[in-house]
Amino acid sequence: MNLANRIQRLRKARGISQEELAEGLGVSRQAVSKWESEQSMPELDKAIQLSEFFGVTTDFLLKGVEREDSPEKKGERAGLFVLTATALHVIGLTVSAAIWYEKQTAAAVAVCAVFMALGCMVFGIGMYGAASKSKPRAKRNFWTVNIWLLLFTPCSLLYNFLFGGIGAPYPLLWRPWQAFPIFWLVYIGSCLTFLFLQRRFDR
Repeated sequence: MNLANRIQRLRKARGISQEELAEGLGVSRQAVSKWESEQSMPELDKAIQLSEFFGVTTDFLLKGVEREDSPEKKGERAGLFVLTATALHVIGLTVSAAIWYEKQTAAAVAVCAVFMALGCMVFGIGMYGAASKSKPRAKRNFWTVNIWLLLFTPCSLLYNFLFGGIGAPYPLLWRPWQAFPIFWLVYIGSCLTFLFLQRRFDR
């Protein structure tokens, strides 16, 4: 991997555009584009600025001499933890729905809760070991997808208890039929509200 690729990978690991990197360094977007496409090389002072901006050594930036705790590696690890946590949540929902469909037992909800807890633990471990500059992007990616998975079963339980007295992990059809659209309005509204508040507080 050459200097151009390292600059591009560090930028993407941090989740910023060429314009944002250029603004942070006080150069034009075209200059950053030329660095990443190997049309030009950053001058020494800009190379030092780049290393400080990304929190890496100039040796890593210029020569590719990696440290074990380099932000690029930690950023990649954080993304892997987010994917693993999301997979656990999807598996939990799928398995719990299958168990309920076949047996209508409370074990379905318990299985879902276990998988959701495991997914959140995996995400928490990933955030603990991630580079601080990669955390905002990893958190944003995690919550953008997983809030929809994490709130689905609690909203379904509340809806099913209110209208049928049953603790199913997914929404069932009850009378009055108008209740079913209300479930989706509450569920979608709750997820969107959480995402709005989460992004607002992260600014």
